[in-house]
Amino acid sequence: MPQAFAEVTMGSDEYPVVDILSIDDNLITDVSFNEVEHPIESEGFDTKARPRESIELPRAEPTVAGLARVVTVTNQKGGVGKTTSVINIAAHVAMRGGRVLVVDCDAQGNCASGLGIDKSRVTITTRDVVLTPAMATQARHATAVDGLHLIVGDRNLIGLEEALASQLGRENRLSEALEPLKPHYDLILIDTAPSLSIVSINALAASDAVLIPVQTEYLALEGVALLTGTLNEVRRLLNPRLGVDGVIMTMHAPTLLNTQVAGHLREVFGDLVIEPAIRRNIRLAESPSQGVPIQFHAPQSHGGQDYAALATELEAIWFPGGLRDE
Repeated sequence: MPQAFAEVTMGSDEYPVVDILSIDDNLITDVSFNEVEHPIESEGFDTKARPRESIELPRAEPTVAGLARVVTVTNQKGGVGKTTSVINIAAHVAMRGGRVLVVDCDAQGNCASGLGIDKSRVTITTRDVVLTPAMATQARHATAVDGLHLIVGDRNLIGLEEALASQLGRENRLSEALEPLKPHYDLILIDTAPSLSIVSINALAASDAVLIPVQTEYLALEGVALLTGTLNEVRRLLNPRLGVDGVIMTMHAPTLLNTQVAGHLREVFGDLVIEPAIRRNIRLAESPSQGVPIQFHAPQSHGGQDYAALATELEAIWFPGGLRDE
């Protein structure tokens, strides 16, 4: 195992690792609701939700040998399951023996909660890393999942644009920070906010590829259309290697509308759509309150099964020769 990876603190009095066996099941006793999905009648209403125009997405290039695959999970539409996907895909790869780093570039900072880290006790965050790239090594924290580390995002990311306004090369700060870490990981996943900010641009400039979560709803393609323009500009000005690893369908339900939208996503994006679609289920909503990914909370739930299958498909794309030996 590389020395730099081994030096990360795997639990201490200051940053304790969550004891999975000690989690109190009563934490979620107040979460109780039933979702009843009814098929939508098509009479007098066009449920086909066809896109107004085709969307061309650039394909990503292979990972440079010996370095981590850096993937930004993004969509310029909110509420599509970006953070949930980051947490559960990262956890699954780590549980398979991969060395994974998650970088939270969202001011909400929900990756910390979902991975068992108390944000109030963290002193070095993504903001510090972007402002001072040399701090990236010290910014990593162990999580509830062995082999999975996190650089914590928090509300201090708000206002970063102003702090960087007068600095040259501000779009490449995160790329500079991650460069020395890439030999020590197999996968670096970056979570982003839906808004287009200097932090999001930094994430795209630092990445080999993007992964696009899309909710199977009527306006599903709106965020992707906006993102396509952003990707093209980043490729032209900052990162010509950037491409798309896949489109993942989230919050899927067995309604007529959801099924038809999923079908159209497959038509528009072809083999860029990574199966299976992630089905809606309460267990996925519960797991962040436990501070663990779905694989620890309810692996046999629909969410657990779907993310396990999805992560397996992504591993085949990211690591065609298998994960590197530690």
